[in-house]
Amino acid sequence: MPTKHERILRYIEQLDVGEKISVRTIARELGVSEGTAYRAIKEAENQGLVNTVERVGTVRVERKRRSNIERLTFAEVVNIVDGHVLGGRAGLHKTLNKFVIGAMKLEAMMRYVEPGNLLIVGNRYNVHRISLQRGAAVLITGGFDTTEEVKALADELELPVISCSYDTFTVASMINRAIYDRLIKKEILLVEDVIARDHKPVYLKVDDPVARFHEKVKETGHSRYPVVDDGGKVQGMVTAKDVVGHDSTERIERVMTRNPITVTPKTSLASAAHEMVWEGIELLPVVNDQRRLLGVISRQDVIKSLQYMQKQPQVGETINDIIFRGFEEVREKNGTLVFRGKVTPQMSDSLGTLSIGVLTGLMTEAAIRILRRHRRGDLVIENLTIYTLKPVQLESEVELIPRVLEMGRKSAKLELEVFHDGNLVSKAMLTAQMIER
Repeated sequence: MPTKHERILRYIEQLDVGEKISVRTIARELGVSEGTAYRAIKEAENQGLVNTVERVGTVRVERKRRSNIERLTFAEVVNIVDGHVLGGRAGLHKTLNKFVIGAMKLEAMMRYVEPGNLLIVGNRYNVHRISLQRGAAVLITGGFDTTEEVKALADELELPVISCSYDTFTVASMINRAIYDRLIKKEILLVEDVIARDHKPVYLKVDDPVARFHEKVKETGHSRYPVVDDGGKVQGMVTAKDVVGHDSTERIERVMTRNPITVTPKTSLASAAHEMVWEGIELLPVVNDQRRLLGVISRQDVIKSLQYMQKQPQVGETINDIIFRGFEEVREKNGTLVFRGKVTPQMSDSLGTLSIGVLTGLMTEAAIRILRRHRRGDLVIENLTIYTLKPVQLESEVELIPRVLEMGRKSAKLELEVFHDGNLVSKAMLTAQMIER
């Protein structure tokens, strides 16, 4: 029998996209307390079933697939450009396919305007109307208004007309930056990308006998399982090692390992991998906010997924990529690998010296690059200790020299030195955990 929480989630899933919901409405419709309704709506938001839109409320939205994560909703555009909605508020939950800048004659402009687009334009009222008729939303720059006719048409077609005070170039840059950030996020694998939603996890209950464990081993061929209570909450983990020497009638609760490490669907795969390597764990339960079991991920699942991602083309630059862009890699005559570059204005702090945060980024990026030459695979920086730190002025040439001190199967230790004009300006020790292949 489903719990109240599960009943509410099923109810929300059956609502039409765009329909508004509230704690009070859910509580009244399903006969539950407002506290229960609130917690269920928060869970629905975590699952991507609903979204809270400023000045609109909580609405049922289409769950974003991982492949479409770079697409923005019109409500998100409103927040990005600090705009206000003139009409078509009911369509704020919809996503835009691309944006078009209206800086040409009407006939030429309309060749590019298609359903699902966002047209960025100034106070050209005729363009506003035709754009809506073609199925595209409108973003009016310069803080201008539009006509009552256009507002009524926007409400009728449920296509937002948004106004903001920024100019066209600034607005386009802001939206482009938001999409670019989404592309970087798309590269980061999460646990939810690995677990199979249509595959029910195999588990044992706390009051099952040890004999049930042996039955599961014969059925599945696996040797470790999560243990749940009657409410489906994870209480422990049990492995073949735990049941050795115990009578077949003894309860699983007596032999299991309590309070196991768990992850949520939104945990990054790199974090899950680090937990597995650091704690020597082969299997992690995946739970929701109430610690109810959603699935499991194994070390093999993690490794295969990380290997797959390394073969994919990269679409976005991270901060480390940007700050390391101006550095060249040089091999000295004695075989030492050196990274040389200049301190640019973007890398400086308010005093015009090399920012400590940028310096840390340079060191970790250099360490990652040299470690990947010694061993293919992924790694997680575990510790960085800076022993020496002297100011480095803007436009200064610096040399970064990483040296591997120890290289084990699971960990590595490096020394990093930064020089300016032959003088040591920074020195650090770094350790990293290797993710096995």
